[in-house]
Amino acid sequence: MSDVWTIKAALDWTVGYLERKGDENPRISAQWLLSEATGLSRIELYANFDQPLSLDERDVLRGFVARRGAGEPLQYITGEVGFRHITVQVRPGVLIPRPETEVLVSEALSLLPPAPKRVAADAWAEEALEGGAAVPDPADDTASEDAPDAQVPAPELLVADLCTGSGCIACSIAFEHPLAHVVATDIVPEAVALASDNARALGLDDRVEVLAGDLGECVPSCMIGALDLVVSNPPYVPTAVLADIPREVADFEPELALDGGSDGLDVLRRLLPWCGAALKPGGAFAFELHEGHLDEAAALAREAGFQDVRIVHDLAQRPRVLTARKADACS
Repeated sequence: MSDVWTIKAALDWTVGYLERKGDENPRISAQWLLSEATGLSRIELYANFDQPLSLDERDVLRGFVARRGAGEPLQYITGEVGFRHITVQVRPGVLIPRPETEVLVSEALSLLPPAPKRVAADAWAEEALEGGAAVPDPADDTASEDAPDAQVPAPELLVADLCTGSGCIACSIAFEHPLAHVVATDIVPEAVALASDNARALGLDDRVEVLAGDLGECVPSCMIGALDLVVSNPPYVPTAVLADIPREVADFEPELALDGGSDGLDVLRRLLPWCGAALKPGGAFAFELHEGHLDEAAALAREAGFQDVRIVHDLAQRPRVLTARKADACS
């Protein structure tokens, strides 16, 4: 390259370099890396093609490009990834959140009772205050009929997120459901630290408790039999399939978070009896699993006594999520 590195020149050079290194989407990768190096959005890059890079920006970009050329995932290089309505930090040694896991969160949230009217009333009151209006006293029988019904707050919903990894599932559930209290567990110290950092950074550490342990063994005993929901994205890739996964996954992401045994259901077989004990009557689970074994997984859930067993497809229309409910005490 010439001595002057404009944004356009840096982008073109990065695209060409990554193409030669076999990057499947070199232009997208180049945009991500250049945005991270300069602090500009991808749109701003194209609006400032003639802007020169500083020496520091050039050095940062060189380092990023070398790492990407060696196959390192973009998310590890930039250090974060968007997931549903939040952004979470990601680090080597912990699985990178995927779009299909967003479907898992959607299904998990659909299994919980909706937020009660009291939450809606609180939101109405906040809007009224911001607008300068007087907020009626809920105890005042003459209060305005325009206010939503204010009921006694419902008890918190207890959720266990097993194999939490980055904490993206636990944090999303807490972020999107104001009554959810989530216990998130992982056996890997790096994951426990990262999930804790993400909960803290998102201001959710009062409702997301991250614990070190294997699956549900560290969930407090007082929650056993009282959980409203168990959610998990466990290791589920069949061992034989691991040989064919992309290099940037195989070389950089932790195998412990991927290998699910010969049929990908080793962890599920441990989860089902635990859920039978840990869920309250009528409680539910949602698990992300390998597309080739959802029918077998559903059969195992039915054999374990669960009801309303469903298979949900991901964004690519592949079977991906298994949901079911524990029988209600009255059924």
